[in-house]
Amino acid sequence: MFALALAGLAGCASHDTRLTSSTTQYLSSGGRVVERASTGGIVDNVSYWDGDGVPGSPSITIDLGEQKAFFYKDNRLVGVSMISSGREGYATPPGTYKVIQKSKDHVSNLYGDYVDGGGTVMVANVGVNRDPKPPGAVFRGAPMPYFLRFHGGYGLHAGFLPGFPASHGCVRMPERMAQIFFANSDHGTPVRVVN
Repeated sequence: MFALALAGLAGCASHDTRLTSSTTQYLSSGGRVVERASTGGIVDNVSYWDGDGVPGSPSITIDLGEQKAFFYKDNRLVGVSMISSGREGYATPPGTYKVIQKSKDHVSNLYGDYVDGGGTVMVANVGVNRDPKPPGAVFRGAPMPYFLRFHGGYGLHAGFLPGFPASHGCVRMPERMAQIFFANSDHGTPVRVVN
């Protein structure tokens, strides 16, 4: 039973096509339309890295309210990344954890697409526990590159950032920041998730 519950958290793909549609407009807290990058995500004017050559033990704080991840070396802030955490019903759990797995080319075992033998998508954005597989189809898991697992099926990884919590519980980051956090973290790196 625990393994089934854990497996249910192992993916973070989005099933709401509005989140990946180039026609969807996002509003800031002031009501203005937020500019979108050419990749379809929100323009990132938050993320930075100043940690190269800085000594010290790494730690990560994920602030769900701010939708930001903070990287520290010996309590010195050296990097900040915008994030997209778990959406309603799939909340990222607050708590104190550690990096328990690093997987550069991780893929979800629960969320992705059903594809035919040639790799052509037959049904996109499926959940294997809720969407029936068409005859002849195989499941292809959603990519979750630079995955840092910190609790159960939860982890940080590169992914789409619409500007609000939208995942199945994981913490999505811009790819360049996911690469940096991945390269600067080891097994056992403390991860704190706060509201």
